[in-house]
Amino acid sequence: MFYSIQDIIEQAKKYNDSVAELMIATEEELTGRSRKKILQLMERNLEVMISSVEEGIKGVKSVTKITGGDAKRMNDYIDSGNFLSGEVILKAVRNGIAVNEVNAKMGLICATPTAGSAGCVPAVLLAASEKLNLTHEQQLDFLFTAGAFGLVMANNASISGAEGGCQAEVGSASAMAAAALVMANGGTPEIAANAVAITLKNMMGLICDPVAGLVEVPCVKRNALGASQAFISADMALAGIQSVIPADEVIICMYQVGRAMPSIFKETAEGGLAQTPTGKMIGNRIFGEKESV
Repeated sequence: MFYSIQDIIEQAKKYNDSVAELMIATEEELTGRSRKKILQLMERNLEVMISSVEEGIKGVKSVTKITGGDAKRMNDYIDSGNFLSGEVILKAVRNGIAVNEVNAKMGLICATPTAGSAGCVPAVLLAASEKLNLTHEQQLDFLFTAGAFGLVMANNASISGAEGGCQAEVGSASAMAAAALVMANGGTPEIAANAVAITLKNMMGLICDPVAGLVEVPCVKRNALGASQAFISADMALAGIQSVIPADEVIICMYQVGRAMPSIFKETAEGGLAQTPTGKMIGNRIFGEKESV
């Protein structure tokens, strides 16, 4: 069992630097499940991720009608060829939107690590799979690797928006994806750790302010930008850029920032975008005017 990012770096050496194999061994230890069963469960997660991306790209609408259709718009924009950013990053952005639009319509998604941040990891995985021609086994390794780094963040900080703000949800998901992307592109666990640190530092302090208390605005677009951040962080780390602050210290810092964050910025819909005139209007339209006490 590992308890820190440094533990991952050290213990992965026993598995030829494979964080995925370390994670599988840890799952066997913690759950008592066989390797075959663990792989089957991750297979199911991958199936759901692929399905949610595909469904979202076709175009869906949320139950409230607040969000929907943006993944299809992004796909059409990519197909036009008249874009400014890199195609791989834009596909990750599209995928992230797709998953969270499916979530908003109450469709089936894989919480990675939460429903509100479910778009980042599959978004990056599918875009990377196309870019790097990842095999099915490598795609599963991607998910196990992301899970390993996510486990450390969950145990040492938080992955809950209600506890630590959106930095804990989309921030953690983006960092997980960045680490897995580094490994998928031939990087080392140490380089992956730098990608985690770079990601979390740039998402530090991100509040959780869902309009009307729903996982739609700004959640859908934050997953999209989280996916793009994962690619940038991975490239920076792979280029040899190191985080001055070690990943484990950044994770503890994120936890401290989350603890200090006022409750109005932690999934209560009492601050941030939820309290803008438009945000309140949307809430009133859906749930009716709140009676004054």
